[in-house]
Amino acid sequence: MSKHWQNWFSAWAIFVALFGLVLAGGAFDATDGLTSALFSLFGNPLPTDIDSHHRFAIGLMGAVTMGWGLTYWGAFKALFALPPATAAPIWRYLLGVTLVWYVIDSAISIATGIWMNAVSNTIVIVLFLIPLFKSGAMKG
Repeated sequence: MSKHWQNWFSAWAIFVALFGLVLAGGAFDATDGLTSALFSLFGNPLPTDIDSHHRFAIGLMGAVTMGWGLTYWGAFKALFALPPATAAPIWRYLLGVTLVWYVIDSAISIATGIWMNAVSNTIVIVLFLIPLFKSGAMKG
């Protein structure tokens, strides 16, 4: 895989992790400014007085998202070191699990009225699919 696509995948994973960091900031009153702005952008502003259950859920989702991005980053780094024929089935697996995330997360977003999250999910998955198909990673 070319360095260009490797850099794209790495940047994608780091972006996901940073998005998680923004969400994690919602766990605390002192750091919820970006999280609040993000929720407003998605059309569902946070209440001015967020209760501890909401802070827990938002912060936990941020931590999970950070872990997800960093896990992808580690997987990408390992895949870059493998021969293409060995890496191809793993790339196909990552495509599958990423599609599972996309469908479930987007369906929940739409069902709960936060459809803008489904839009951002679409951007995230498209930015994953572009290098996946353009690089030929799944062909081996």
